[in-house]
Amino acid sequence: MYRRAVRLLCALTAVVGALATACTPGARSTQDPTTHTPRTAVSTDPAKAGKVTLTVWDQEVRGSQNTAMTELNKEFHEKYPNVTIKRVSKSFADLMTTLKLGVSTGHHPPDVVETNQGYGMMGVMVDAGILLPLNEYAQTYGWDKRYSSTMLGLNSFTPDGNTFGQGHLYGLSQTGEIVGMYYSKKKLQQLGVPLPKTWDEFVADLPRIKGKGTLPVSFGNKGDDNYNAIHLFGVIQARTDSKQDIVDTVFTKRGRKWDTPTTRRAAGTLQDWAKKGYISPGANGLSYNQAASDFAHGKSAFFITGTWETADLAKVMGNDLGFMPPPPAKAGDVPYTTGGEGLPWSITSRSLNPDVAAAYINFINTPHAADVVLKAGGLPAVVPASAKPPSGTAIDQIFTAWKQLSSTDGFVPYLDYSTPNFYDTITVQFQRLIGQQASPGQCVAEMQKDYGDFQAHKY
Repeated sequence: MYRRAVRLLCALTAVVGALATACTPGARSTQDPTTHTPRTAVSTDPAKAGKVTLTVWDQEVRGSQNTAMTELNKEFHEKYPNVTIKRVSKSFADLMTTLKLGVSTGHHPPDVVETNQGYGMMGVMVDAGILLPLNEYAQTYGWDKRYSSTMLGLNSFTPDGNTFGQGHLYGLSQTGEIVGMYYSKKKLQQLGVPLPKTWDEFVADLPRIKGKGTLPVSFGNKGDDNYNAIHLFGVIQARTDSKQDIVDTVFTKRGRKWDTPTTRRAAGTLQDWAKKGYISPGANGLSYNQAASDFAHGKSAFFITGTWETADLAKVMGNDLGFMPPPPAKAGDVPYTTGGEGLPWSITSRSLNPDVAAAYINFINTPHAADVVLKAGGLPAVVPASAKPPSGTAIDQIFTAWKQLSSTDGFVPYLDYSTPNFYDTITVQFQRLIGQQASPGQCVAEMQKDYGDFQAHKY
């Protein structure tokens, strides 16, 4: 699996300019990305750039996301009429499939792209010299003061793409994300099920809910939507592993392994939920959108996913929609869960107008932009002091959770960040697991092969 990523890296690098060293398994780029574009002083005024077409690739296609970006793009063009934004929107799966080659080939590559954190996307693109370091812009615009070091670290890599979480900044995230538990207030009341205060209480509620004729957890894992299994498994794993163990594993700290007793136990729990009907039957053939619709229309009690779904669910459910972080192992303990930041906005090294691109990224990340995101129903990465969501609503619950989790460092990174190919590896293995086609041990062993190959390469 890792060799496939290296072959892709070779192809990308051949397009953007050959690596300084031979591109073979074990070799790394010694090229400094800061030399790709000769720099003078940073210009922060796009009005002085003349007529510019800024091509932007994003995956902000869901309700609140698209609403916010449409408004912000309109405002940016009104402020700088000399700049035309050519927006190309794709689903997350389509963007991840086309982004690497789309950025490095063609006569009109995008200037600004939403990429993905971790080794599988940002690390490969950094190593190939496809992304521009943003440190100079971070200092100029004050991003290094507006964002916490933890949030900036999730969008940082060493220039060789070998170490995640340090080095240069290669992206800035507009939104925050919490993978948690949506629930129907009316449904739980009808079932006589109070909100769980501990994970054991939630697990004990699953057979109770099913026994009363209601699907406990709506879940779709079909085809391109199989990323949802990463989120569901991540929530389960966060109740079996310590927060630091998960962080160290995803950041591929020396000596870490994926094949551990606790990971196998979490995999066994996911398979057991599928066997017992606690998640949607035939989940591997059910789309994410259908699972969300099923929950919104009262066919399940819970829906475990990220906060990007809030606006679409609230359109259907209104004040019936509730949200909570996954409950801790013990009542009163500080919860933690998958999440932290949305996809980062990056500048490609082939952009002819990097200063305009940086001004655009800054514009969509100002306090005003955060208000636009909020009004649309989203969660900005940096919540402005002006934010006052209606009391008792799901967005109010999300804001409360965001403040708590942010203040207690209560996030663990997405599991697919672990290696250049881990997204493909774990989504395939989770489908096998949910479809009862392999044992938890077999699936985790396949994950370890990928992880072990990458560890051997890295160290």
